[in-house]
Amino acid sequence: MDIFERIRKDSGGPIGKYQRQSHGYFTFPKLEGEIGPRMNFRGREVLNWSLNNYLGLANHPEVRKADAEGAARFGMAAPMGARMMSGQTRWHEELERKLAAFVRKEDAFLLNYGYQGMVSIIDTILSRHDVVVYDSEAHACIIDGLRLHTGKRFVYAHNDMDNARLQLEHASKVAQQTGGGILVITEGVFGMKGDLGKLDELVELKKEFNFRLLVDDAHGFGTMGERGSGVPEHFGVEDQVDLHFSTFAKSMAGIGAFIAGDKVIVDYLRYNMRSQTYAKSLPMPMVIGALKRLELLETHPEFKEKLWTIVRALQDGFRKDGFNIGGTLSPVTPVYLKGGVEEATNLVVDLRETYNLFCSVVVYPVIPKGEIILRIIPTAAHTLEDVQYTLECFHKCRAALEAGEYRKPVPYMSEEK
Repeated sequence: MDIFERIRKDSGGPIGKYQRQSHGYFTFPKLEGEIGPRMNFRGREVLNWSLNNYLGLANHPEVRKADAEGAARFGMAAPMGARMMSGQTRWHEELERKLAAFVRKEDAFLLNYGYQGMVSIIDTILSRHDVVVYDSEAHACIIDGLRLHTGKRFVYAHNDMDNARLQLEHASKVAQQTGGGILVITEGVFGMKGDLGKLDELVELKKEFNFRLLVDDAHGFGTMGERGSGVPEHFGVEDQVDLHFSTFAKSMAGIGAFIAGDKVIVDYLRYNMRSQTYAKSLPMPMVIGALKRLELLETHPEFKEKLWTIVRALQDGFRKDGFNIGGTLSPVTPVYLKGGVEEATNLVVDLRETYNLFCSVVVYPVIPKGEIILRIIPTAAHTLEDVQYTLECFHKCRAALEAGEYRKPVPYMSEEK
């Protein structure tokens, strides 16, 4: 069969099959205007809880100035070429030094993208003889990286340390046979549920097993720990986390990522990560902007304090009203409800059209049938008034859901107003 013919006959996959009904509203929605708690959606202003702009840096005046000055001075083309050949600059090196110091590692390697970076880290660090043990709810970038690994891998039940120990026992036996090593991969903050990877308990397992630990701390960097360097700092295990990865797409409100660890390991990645060796260097405006963002993150602890004021008010309010927000210990705030896809669809439409409130929704097939997750991301840019209004809206919508008011035909929402 012709490849394109097969694609035309395909339903679009588990998500794509709904594209006609959802495109432009539930999927690929356009939030327009200045990044912040209030943006425009389909011609109207909405209270926005759907951006990972945790510290509110996206439109901070100093950030905007640094971005603009970087673009004016260098343009978007510089540096021209991959870093190994012609794209190296003192600003790239400075950013790496400062990132390494912030997460208390010997060295760091700047990456163009977070998703691509994690895939390539896993592909580079592992040989076919090595064995991987990873959390069952690891992010898609980790799963895609593991798809490139030709050796054995074992998955443990989410945050279940007894099961992690069992999988490490299996991995140790295989490693003895192959002569390889063991890499354990988890996340600092799990981006869907908001709970933390049990780094303190994982490093304790190092007393029983010989392995290295890679932590994806995308949502923890900037939000967790006294200094804001992430979940390893939060647990006091920075020296036991062998590879500390994070992206700039969350607290840093930018593009790029980094991997930090022992210099000899980071140098190995620097010289062997194909996604960086054969890719154009991160443009100068993004590097200059990242330096300013990191400076603000380090020197303005009040940004993180404001974030957590909003987080506590929101999460305490939900719990007080009887909502189930699971075991989140981070700013990520999932609200768990019961209902089918149709009910979830109508609930979200009601939130957006009646209450002008925008947040992300997760339903089957991402989660089991009959469950709904409304995922809220608080930021330092939100206000306590935003929190109070949101709690009131959710209270009303839950009542409508439980009364069966959302059991009606799903509206066709893909057309722009």
